[in-house]
Amino acid sequence: MTALAPVLQAFFTDRLIAQRRASPHTIAGYRDTFRLLVRYAADRTGKQPSALDLADLDAPRIAAFLDHLEHERGCSARTRNWRLAAIHSLFTYAALGHPEHAAVIQRVLAIPAKRRDHAPVTWLTDIEVNALLAAPDRGTWCGRRDHAMIVLAVQTGLRISELISLARGDVHLGVGAHVRCMGKGRKERATPLTALTVAVMRGWLAERGGEPGDPLFPTRTGTRLSRDAIEHRLARHLANARSNCPTLHGKHVTMHTLRHTAAMRLLHAGVDVAVIALWLGHEQIATTAIYLHADMTQKERAIDRVTPPGTKPGRYKPSDKLLAFLDAL
Repeated sequence: MTALAPVLQAFFTDRLIAQRRASPHTIAGYRDTFRLLVRYAADRTGKQPSALDLADLDAPRIAAFLDHLEHERGCSARTRNWRLAAIHSLFTYAALGHPEHAAVIQRVLAIPAKRRDHAPVTWLTDIEVNALLAAPDRGTWCGRRDHAMIVLAVQTGLRISELISLARGDVHLGVGAHVRCMGKGRKERATPLTALTVAVMRGWLAERGGEPGDPLFPTRTGTRLSRDAIEHRLARHLANARSNCPTLHGKHVTMHTLRHTAAMRLLHAGVDVAVIALWLGHEQIATTAIYLHADMTQKERAIDRVTPPGTKPGRYKPSDKLLAFLDAL
């Protein structure tokens, strides 16, 4: 057996599972990356996957594989960079036990991520949130479950994976009401609940019943909802909400949009970015800075503070129709 197979196996069992205790979502993503890479390398070299060596995954082949993902499989630059990050993680691990491949490993680690355009953050206004919350049919069990789930998502900003993993016992509705979840990097955090969320969750828990370890938002058979099922339910409710709220027509809304909405509501309430980072479970405050870039309200407040004395604050408006036409181009 060559170097690649045992290194790849040890990377998953020792590094990801035993040492880093990576989530099932992370392990599945890494698994898919190396499935694609191994098959690609096997096709190009004519070797069986188990016969591949680390030298067969040199920098030119990795670069060609990344181009293959983007141009032939239609992956976005974001997905390409995510796959590259997984490959970098494997080669960093391989460097510890295989110094004979140091040159190959260093060249692979030197492959940079591809620069990409960053789309602006999408979030929902209060009117849009209210329309979405009114969309589920609360005359049905599924509608009441979905309503409770959307209320919790909008208020707490939990990731979809965190919502899926929640159990009944993770919600505490007494003094200091909060919900506990296990986030990225196996970091546990507690998020406070507002009075409205507490009322909704109290009603849902009373109807839900079950044991503390049971899923908080189950299917009809009692199992956990999948990511696809939650996104499908959200899309269904959005279709109903759009009939009463026209501004939703121009927005691509997913469960992650509800997370962005929670962050923007905190930002508009004057909450410090460092606190928002803790609230969302961001490891670095720089990740939370995207909300500052997306929020025109914060920028207008900033420019109002630096307006020269004697100048009326507010947004600039051209005084001439010709200038207005040119500015609009």
